[in-house]
Amino acid sequence: MANPGYGKRSAPDQLARGAQDFSLLPTRERYVAGFVDHLPEGASMSVKQLAKQLPLYGQQAISTALTALSVAGHLRRVRCPVGAGEETRWVFRTFWSRTARDNEWWNTYLATETAKTQAATPDTALPPPSVPTEQPPVPAPVGVGGDQRAELSAVPQQRNPPHPTDATPKPPSAFAGEAATPPVPDTGPSPAYLALARLGREDHRLALSADDCAALEPRAAEWLARGVSVDYLTTALTAGLPAEINSPVGFLRRRLTTKLPPHLPTETTPPSTAASAARVLVECTECRTPGPPQALPDGLCRPCRETHNNGVVEAATAPSPAPDVKAHMANLRGLLKSV
Repeated sequence: MANPGYGKRSAPDQLARGAQDFSLLPTRERYVAGFVDHLPEGASMSVKQLAKQLPLYGQQAISTALTALSVAGHLRRVRCPVGAGEETRWVFRTFWSRTARDNEWWNTYLATETAKTQAATPDTALPPPSVPTEQPPVPAPVGVGGDQRAELSAVPQQRNPPHPTDATPKPPSAFAGEAATPPVPDTGPSPAYLALARLGREDHRLALSADDCAALEPRAAEWLARGVSVDYLTTALTAGLPAEINSPVGFLRRRLTTKLPPHLPTETTPPSTAASAARVLVECTECRTPGPPQALPDGLCRPCRETHNNGVVEAATAPSPAPDVKAHMANLRGLLKSV
């Protein structure tokens, strides 16, 4: 079985299995198609895995057979995004149909899968304000019976008069402020500080001390405040380094000042970035080049489709020449005479 998200996916509205399935295909393609059709949902369909389970053919033959099945309309290889935000990754799936489908059917079906993928993308909007929860009832003291417990819950708690003291009583807000002040958590080093600290691992010529990182942290934080990422900051500071750097802190201070990027406001970022990225891309069955379904008819890109069509035409129109028996026998007689 393949990892979750990978492997075989059966297309809907297929005809029932019968003895005439794949009867119009050549022997090798019919053999591979019958095996793939009986694989369970989610099974691995890579060329290497299929070649391990089909001893009659090697990886090259299996790859050629899958290409022929794609042209015949039985399968499409796609890649789909899974996750959201920075945790988005691409998974590879093979949609299989026992019933041969044309390109229009596959384009419509894959467009439906794209809509499902976009609908499954979690919304990044802020959640609605939470409804205040009711306070749990205060448990009755231990040893109090049921009647007394009901009586205690019905009678409100009485307030005792304050004892006379010399000190002036504090207002209730003062006590509430003292009790509600939470301890300030330690946030740790900032992203700018961590980016500067990791420069020494990227290139030993840019190794900085703790004091150097603290001194350059405001300048690096200004870069991040202008909308650039940590990777962009690291690339800008490590690109085109001289052969020898005598003062890493001075060199980086100069680069942070002279190469300061323009301000990029975050408000211009389109809100539908995750939704636009959540689309299904078809892969060329031959060379694995991704693209929209409309650009890969028969599951093949343009170069592979031209190569496949030329190979089919040549194989169909160029019959193998018949052996010239008379010339071969004349050649053998000439060899015997010379002996």
